[in-house]
Amino acid sequence: MASGTNSTYAKLLSTQQQLDQCVPTQQHSTDGNHTRLNKYMNSFSAVQNNATPFPLVKFVAKSLLPTDFGDFNLFVYQDREGKEQLAIVRGNVAGKTSVLTRLHSECMTGDVFKSQRCDCGDQLQNALRKVEEEKSGVILYLRQEGRGIGLTNKIKAYELQEQGYNTVQANLMLGLPVDARDYSIGLAILQDLGVQSIRLLTNNPAKLEAFSNSLVKVVERVPLQIRPNEHNVAYLTTKRDVTGHYLNHLQNV
Repeated sequence: MASGTNSTYAKLLSTQQQLDQCVPTQQHSTDGNHTRLNKYMNSFSAVQNNATPFPLVKFVAKSLLPTDFGDFNLFVYQDREGKEQLAIVRGNVAGKTSVLTRLHSECMTGDVFKSQRCDCGDQLQNALRKVEEEKSGVILYLRQEGRGIGLTNKIKAYELQEQGYNTVQANLMLGLPVDARDYSIGLAILQDLGVQSIRLLTNNPAKLEAFSNSLVKVVERVPLQIRPNEHNVAYLTTKRDVTGHYLNHLQNV
C-alpha cells in the first residue's frame, strides 16, 4: 500500500488513542472503538485496493441538463441495490484519455442547502465550472450520503461535533465507520462511458487508491481546494491531519 495511505492509518490510530481518553457518556460509549477502527482499516484496504469485480450497474436514462454552469448530458444508472447513480457529462468522452473527472458523494446539506459545515457544495460547483471551462469531462454523483453512513447518522454525528468531537471521533463514538464509501460503482460507470484515463479532481488519497487496480487509469490529480470558513475550518483540518487529505492551502490554519 502507498506510503500516504500508511500515514493515514497512523493518524487514525492516533485519533483512536485520543478517543479512548474521552469520558464516555451514557448515550455514546467508546467501548469497542478499537474493534470498529480495525474493521474500518481492514475494509479501507480491501475496498481501495480491489476495484474489481465491479458491482452491476445498468444504464437506464439520459437527457440534456442545462445549468447555470453550462449545458451537460445527464446519464442515470441503476446499481444492484436499485439506487440511481448519476453521471454529468460534458462533451464526447468515449475513448478519450485524460478526461477531467470528479467522483462526488451525495451531500444533501451541502449540495442542496449550501451548508457551511463542509466543503461539499463548493466542491461540486467548482467541479462543474472546471468541466465547463474545458468543454469536456465527467462528474459522477454517487449516492453515499454522509461518507456512506446516511443522512440520519450524519446529523447525529453533527450533534457530537457540536460537543467538541471531530468528525472522525463522532463517527466512531456512534459505532460507525470513519468512511464507508465504495467507489467501485463510479469506476464501473466510467468504463461504461468508455473513458480510458482521467485527471481526477480530488484532495482525497482514498479516491486515488480506488483506481489502483482499475482499467481506468489516473494520469493526474487535480486539486479542488476550497477557502475555509468559520463553520468548516475544524472539519477541513481534521481531513488534513487525520484522514490525510491533500489540503496544503490550510498550512497556516
